[in-house]
Amino acid sequence: MSDNIDDLSVEFVQDDRLVVKQVDKKILTRGNWTTIMFKYVEMDKKSGEYGQPKVSIRRYQKRSGVYRMQSKFNISSGKQAHMISGALMSWFPEATAGGKEEDGE
Repeated sequence: MSDNIDDLSVEFVQDDRLVVKQVDKKILTRGNWTTIMFKYVEMDKKSGEYGQPKVSIRRYQKRSGVYRMQSKFNISSGKQAHMISGALMSWFPEATAGGKEEDGE
């Protein structure tokens, strides 16, 4: 939990080891309800190596001055990410990144 959107992270330390390492972060919406997409890798407990990148899309609600996660959706592979991206592009072919289209908030 945090009171600042920019401080929210998916990183997780267990037994002094960074088992979930955040690689990138995109803030999709800001406000009392915020949506953030995190790119991360998880450490394999046996080998100690990080695996393939994954994505987590998380919704946070600010209550009493603190952001709390309300829901999340994890994209577990590059193949799944491309399938989701393809579906979105076919549904919204006219949309452009950073455009003025309504964001549904």
